[in-house]
Amino acid sequence: IMAADSMEIDDALYSRQRYVLGDTAMQKMAQSHVFLSGVGGLGVEIAKNIILAGVKALTVHDTKHCTKWDLGINFFIHEDDVTSQRNRAEATLPRIAELNPYVHVAASTVPLDETTDLSFLKHYQCVILTEVSLLLQKKINDFCHSQQPPIKFVSADVYGVCSRLFCDFGEEFEVLDTTGEEPKEIFISNITQSNPGIVTCLENHPHRLETGQFLTFREVNGMSCLNGSTHQITVVSPYSFSIGDTSEMEPYLHGGIAVQVKTPKMCYFERLEEQITNPLCLVADFSKPEAPLQIHVAMLALNHFQENFGRGPNIGCLQDAEEMLKIAMSISETLENKPQVNGDVVKWLSRTAQGFLPPLAAAVGGVASQEVLKAVTGKFSPLQQWLYIDVLDIVTPLEKVGSEEFLPRGDRYDALRACIGDSLCQKLHDLNVFLVGCGAIGCEMLKNFALLGVGTGQEKGLVTITDPDLIEKSNLNRQFLFRPHHIQKPKSYTAAEATLNINPYIKIDSDINKVCPATENTYSDEFYTKQDVIVTALDNVEARRYIDSRCVANLRPLIDSGTMGTKGHTEVIVPHLTESYNSHRDPPEEEIPFCTLKSFPAAIEHTIQWARDKFESSFSHKPSLFNKFWQTYPSAEEVLQRIKSGESLEGCFHVIKTLSRRPRSWNQCVELARVKFEKYFSHKALQLLHSFPLDTRLKDGSLFWQSPKRPPFPVKFEFNDPLHYGFIVSTAKLFATVYCVPFTEKDLSEETILGIISSVKVPEFRPSNKVVQTDETARKPDHIPVSSEDERNAIFQLEKSILSNETLESE
Repeated sequence: IMAADSMEIDDALYSRQRYVLGDTAMQKMAQSHVFLSGVGGLGVEIAKNIILAGVKALTVHDTKHCTKWDLGINFFIHEDDVTSQRNRAEATLPRIAELNPYVHVAASTVPLDETTDLSFLKHYQCVILTEVSLLLQKKINDFCHSQQPPIKFVSADVYGVCSRLFCDFGEEFEVLDTTGEEPKEIFISNITQSNPGIVTCLENHPHRLETGQFLTFREVNGMSCLNGSTHQITVVSPYSFSIGDTSEMEPYLHGGIAVQVKTPKMCYFERLEEQITNPLCLVADFSKPEAPLQIHVAMLALNHFQENFGRGPNIGCLQDAEEMLKIAMSISETLENKPQVNGDVVKWLSRTAQGFLPPLAAAVGGVASQEVLKAVTGKFSPLQQWLYIDVLDIVTPLEKVGSEEFLPRGDRYDALRACIGDSLCQKLHDLNVFLVGCGAIGCEMLKNFALLGVGTGQEKGLVTITDPDLIEKSNLNRQFLFRPHHIQKPKSYTAAEATLNINPYIKIDSDINKVCPATENTYSDEFYTKQDVIVTALDNVEARRYIDSRCVANLRPLIDSGTMGTKGHTEVIVPHLTESYNSHRDPPEEEIPFCTLKSFPAAIEHTIQWARDKFESSFSHKPSLFNKFWQTYPSAEEVLQRIKSGESLEGCFHVIKTLSRRPRSWNQCVELARVKFEKYFSHKALQLLHSFPLDTRLKDGSLFWQSPKRPPFPVKFEFNDPLHYGFIVSTAKLFATVYCVPFTEKDLSEETILGIISSVKVPEFRPSNKVVQTDETARKPDHIPVSSEDERNAIFQLEKSILSNETLESE
């Protein structure tokens, strides 16, 4: 199945991902060819993720046929695929291909073994292996590692309750941006004249830098030779760092900003063969730092068992577990660190190795996909080089359960049953679950519920879902249950239908209600008490707090999770065992002082907040006030009489000001935008410099303009500057929309805009004697008193408006 080539980034589809990765990484991804072998439960997770992300092409390879077993592990294999014994790659191909029309997806069913000529892999930038023997993994890894440039290699496996992930991106792999975070900006309060020079930040503003990072300096007064120079730093304390010898420089006076410089980092990888004997593992669980090496040994023992006996250890078989333990002991001796063998890990891996846990595969598939994206984009720090994740906590309580509990019954849950036993499977079938939110996490949850058989019990069990939102195009990039033809349909109904495609036996009740105090008749205490677990997949804290309070009141367990960019969290809340979601709160965000926002913005967040305030005032608050006022007082003549008689009408002065200044044509919208540009970006700066010249000093003799205060400079309007021109057009369009002024495509042309701007009489700057607020503790005044001059002016403006309106009507 082919898709059209496109290097243009479809922002409507990729907008959320674009913010996280950036255009350079997106373009690299859109040029990458990826090969994936093994379309089982883990392979299909990886395929789904990297297709949604938007690589150029993916080839999925598999030689196995669909079985009933696959229905419980691969969410894109259906019962008719099993009946017709289709190849797994061919069966999943059309379903994964429709996830993203920009990705070429192909299937391969030719054998891949020790005799295969691997030269066909040269067409790919990344190779991913799942369900491949360790011997073949080594052979393919050697081939990939030896290419110039190396083909990035990722192998991943889930065996029962254990999983592993391995990455090799070649001898040297350059990471262009290790974190993806915005470069930090640090305001400086002092720099010592010493060797090394110590830079101190402003009080209460920790730098959050790391030793070895690079900074460049600007706006430093005194030690001005630092400006524009780059230095590697050594952290001294949370508020200071050293930058090398400053003893020969001029003394530091004041000001200055240190800006982090993003520098590429070189990462070094070893081949799989070398890494097996001396593994470099990432510790995923700091409560079990020894676990990665223990699972490493156990999984190597499993691979050797498979090679020795031509099969995997039998489900729940104690003899096979003993045999695997002997192999593990001998393998441990061959490794450099000779790690201790954990008998429990080996035993449980042996007993469950033939089984499969879909939620574990979802987690490992997510991480593996992320590594593939790192491999093809060079963005974010890659995994070096092993990751082991286990869920032994699930099976440890099953120690005394008889092995017959784990044996297959010939249904779609056999792979799951081999891990957790039949009794736990039945418990899952009988669960009542309430899922709030059907976005990216909600879709993943529903897919896992379907594979686990949650809510499929004959007498008990139900999944209730709700989400008031409709599907938008940008959702399709990460909410994999939705397709283009679902746009503008309710998320919950569509997600329910898609979940039934994965498992037709799931009982699912879908609503489009918001969960809030207004819907407590629907989601009552009685409703909550019937639920076994509540799962939230929300996008805001307020809704989480409300649902948590309902769970606490009704003693229901809650699973909460969320994502933001590359970061994510999950929290399990159990009554009488853990604290609730509302028990902890983030510290309140530091409020930006009013005077900083109005006159002395120093950081980018200040300017963003200033722009938001201006935007809301001009295009939301003032128009709303205007509409509300005239709904209350429909007659302008009556308003005029009441003002003249000395009556005070709330908001009338602002409303009359808006009335007298409102644009009535497209030309006036453009003129108003041009005047606003002059006011915001020239007159305001000139006024500040008039009130506080650059040499202004405080009572203690120190300079007024010193860090964090930064002196402004007026901007001269340039029509050819895209930023200036963009401001005019956007502001004019906003004014036109708010004040119902029609405009055409011709009105938006550069020629028309230039013609209007050329004739605008821009008011000259006249200094004012207004007092500029400098007290950081002062708050924004709630009410600005109206002077008698303002009153006279308002009466005049209103009379003028009434007169012009009468003239218009008579015409």
